[in-house]
Amino acid sequence: MTTAYWCVLIAIFLPYLATGAAKFFGAGYGPQANSDPRAFLAGLQGWRRRANNAQQNAFEVTPAFAAAVLIAHQVGVAEQLLLDQLAVAFVVSRLLYFVCYLADWGPLRSLVWAFGMAMIVALFVVSA
Repeated sequence: MTTAYWCVLIAIFLPYLATGAAKFFGAGYGPQANSDPRAFLAGLQGWRRRANNAQQNAFEVTPAFAAAVLIAHQVGVAEQLLLDQLAVAFVVSRLLYFVCYLADWGPLRSLVWAFGMAMIVALFVVSA
């Protein structure tokens, strides 16, 4: 399995890092909240609310990243190292995005988001 494929697996689990932070690094989450976790998450404030927002964004972008990696492999991108580097850069951007979201660094978060999207576009471009 290539590094890029491993990055898809990592990207699939990154949203759970964010939701774990939102749920478990603060008071209030327990059996009662677990019966309706979406309602619990919707009522959060501050950094925990931002962690939940980061989770939702991660779920939105991961399918596009996975598709880009799969397509790049399917068409046989000549330089596997480039494909792997783009995939790793995407995963790193998502980790930085999570940090920026928690820290409430809106403008930097937007730049990191744009970089991650650029990595998805680059995967498609190298596949063309």
